[in-house]
Amino acid sequence: MLEITERYGKSLHPDRVPPPGAPHWIESIDNPYLHGLFAPVTAEVAAHALEVEGELPRDLHGAYFRNGPNNRYAPLNRYHWFDGDGMVHGIWFENGEARYRNRYVHTAGFELESERNAPIWPGVLGPFDFSAPLHPIKDTANTDLIFLNGQLLALWYESGRLYALDPETLEPRGVQDFHGKLVERVSAHSKVDPATGDFLFFGYGDEPPYMTYGVVRPDGTVHHTEITLPGPRRPHDLGVTPHHSILHDFPVFHDEALFRQTGRRIPLFHPEVPTRYGVIPRFGKGTDVRWFDFEPCYMLHVVNCWEDGDWVVMIGCRTTDPSLKPDKRDGKIAAMLSGLELQANLYVWGMNLATGETREGPMDDLNAEFPMIHPGMLGRKNRWSYHARIPYEIPATFDGLVKYDLETAASERFDYGPGIFGSEAPFAPRPGATDEDDGWLLTFVTDVNRWSSECWVFHAQALRDGPIAKVKLPQRVPAGFHATWVPGA
Repeated sequence: MLEITERYGKSLHPDRVPPPGAPHWIESIDNPYLHGLFAPVTAEVAAHALEVEGELPRDLHGAYFRNGPNNRYAPLNRYHWFDGDGMVHGIWFENGEARYRNRYVHTAGFELESERNAPIWPGVLGPFDFSAPLHPIKDTANTDLIFLNGQLLALWYESGRLYALDPETLEPRGVQDFHGKLVERVSAHSKVDPATGDFLFFGYGDEPPYMTYGVVRPDGTVHHTEITLPGPRRPHDLGVTPHHSILHDFPVFHDEALFRQTGRRIPLFHPEVPTRYGVIPRFGKGTDVRWFDFEPCYMLHVVNCWEDGDWVVMIGCRTTDPSLKPDKRDGKIAAMLSGLELQANLYVWGMNLATGETREGPMDDLNAEFPMIHPGMLGRKNRWSYHARIPYEIPATFDGLVKYDLETAASERFDYGPGIFGSEAPFAPRPGATDEDDGWLLTFVTDVNRWSSECWVFHAQALRDGPIAKVKLPQRVPAGFHATWVPGA
């Protein structure tokens, strides 16, 4: 641990003194995902004319938003990092200047707990409370962000409601259900097709139907269908091409009877069961799904998908063995810590819709995840992707940026430096650009040596040169999940 601390700073195992902005109740809880880099902040802050080291491009016009868990109250049971209330941090750029704001996502659970000024729900480690209002665990909307029809939507990885935010102020706008037409719960990593404006969604749960899929057209019409699965599964993402969507059925699932009996849901990896990907026409029904079998694995995040003749190609970040690993740490948190040890590598799968043939294989062995691409290339063959490099020594942290050439699997990398950790880094295209990688990468970074945070801006075509601008933020930004770029236009 000494070697890790010297290299990375006090990110996971601090001295229990809360970093700036953290609630003092965390001092009494021995859980690394409430301390250090992960410690929540309590203040909602707005700041203008932020100080900049370097120079912001004047044509960088838009906003970078990042979602993540930020617990308000001391947890009722064993805390898991995924349990925290959703909080969105935003930074807006225009004419070479920047402003910042952060806001909690006002979910139904957030509002109920605000009324009681106390926590109501247990966390994902269980046991679940089936008598709790709304849901046995809280829909926190803490995972993902999507920009759709002028609204910023916050989504939850366990499938929940779409919570809308004002993209200028982050003020809550309530649930987006398309005038009552969207009745299903929606998972994080649903997509918006940049060419058509279609919103493609999926959801999953512990009771039949175990998966749903659908599309909301720009005119508000909703197409939806149920997907037949052998039982409850833990998908995390959705693949999209112009004519198809790719659904995920991994051999990672829990014992339903045990869940009902104990209230604890323990997803286990079943290596004797194949991974299945289901290709469905964009407006297809559940009976139209074509399933393709692959080597057992798990995948959190898709890089991109496209069509190549009769082939549907999917590139993603594949985890070979997602089983919980033996851990010598405190048994109360060992399983949670093990489950966060992301070990994922760039990988490609192919599915031939004419012959049923499949192909698969690794592209690289670097532990890198949370991929981002040019937002206009979703579902189309692209060349470049941008990933967070994850150190094996400290799981669930990002210590550098990686740019991949998807044609050759070659990569270049920028390391943030000792004790500095980043966020997911979306790509912001330069207005009028013709090259796919002509634009900027943006990420929030936190330096645990000083407990300060900044937004770093990189030229995507010169990643190794480091950030061209560092924007100083008015408060510390805890580690979080997914981010998005919204053009100013």
